[in-house]
Amino acid sequence: MEHVRLKSVSLRNHPVLDEAWLQRAIADDPSVLGLGDLVLKDRERTQPNAGRLDLLLQDSESHDRYEVEIQLGATDESHIIRTIEYWDLERRRYPQYDHTAVIVAEDITSRFLNVVGLFNGFIPIVALQLTAIETPEGIGLQFTKVLDTVRLGFIDEDEETSEPTDRNYWQTKRGTEHTVQLADAVLGLAKEFVPSAEANYNKHYIGFRVDGKACNFATCRPQKTAMRLNIKLPKSEELDERLDSTDLNVLDYDKRWRQYRFKVQREDIEKHRDLLKELMQEALKQRGA
Repeated sequence: MEHVRLKSVSLRNHPVLDEAWLQRAIADDPSVLGLGDLVLKDRERTQPNAGRLDLLLQDSESHDRYEVEIQLGATDESHIIRTIEYWDLERRRYPQYDHTAVIVAEDITSRFLNVVGLFNGFIPIVALQLTAIETPEGIGLQFTKVLDTVRLGFIDEDEETSEPTDRNYWQTKRGTEHTVQLADAVLGLAKEFVPSAEANYNKHYIGFRVDGKACNFATCRPQKTAMRLNIKLPKSEELDERLDSTDLNVLDYDKRWRQYRFKVQREDIEKHRDLLKELMQEALKQRGA
């Protein structure tokens, strides 16, 4: 097979293709950004006393919204400020959604990365570097994620500041004796591949301790009639297809905490014990434990 060099072109200097063309291309197929199965909510969205937002996109299966600003050429200070301003306006107007600011540019400068790095974690922001490639059929677009959102720790993470409770709290206030026993069953699966695992009772979830330290590769939330099991794994088509082939009650994927969510009963744990054990084991492995 012969190697062919790809020819990249600068949209900023192109005589025909401009920012409006790029906007249309993304609007026609938002998945090209590589941020998931997105749909177009609005284009050139008017902001109160603040210009127009290039693109507003929403995940088709969740409440995630993306405020996208496009810059031909290199990023600059006004581009950064405008992107954050539009993100802030949208999240204030529609707080029921989870909002992420997205900057698209042909050149993401090191200065930009240094500046944004100062507040990433407080402001969820993604930077995508665009490469336009000329082909006989037309112009192809490639987006490379050079900056991803950074989450600060919270109660679902491994902080020791999570308010501790005990087994009785979950049996009487949040769940029942039966549903807490479902958490016991999940702990039993975990002990098969990490014998030092033990339950870690907190106010918002039942997590795990491994070798005496919090290690929440999975968490349990007993409810009155069932239990919600969360397993922290990155979303993948392969795993989605595998889960679709089972009769497990799979809830919407939690993108914020990057975890699969299940609503389980005793028979689910028994019937799918090998699968659930495998998923938890992989989640522990990905934590480097």
